[in-house]
Amino acid sequence: MPKLKTHKGMKKRFKLTASGKAKHRKAFRGHKLSHKPGKRRRQLRQDGLVTGLQAKTIREALHPGL
Repeated sequence: MPKLKTHKGMKKRFKLTASGKAKHRKAFRGHKLSHKPGKRRRQLRQDGLVTGLQAKTIREALHPGL
């Protein structure tokens, strides 16, 4: 059986935490930030977490065969 390959698109977008959750950058952070409230900009700085079934799918795509 051939080696399973890592999903390169997911590798660029997600990092796994030690507990198996997936971290990602939040959307709406690229441009036109001057009209967004400061509270929203501060909250967008923090990484988002994916848990549950989606995290399992991401984990399997990033580390196939584990």
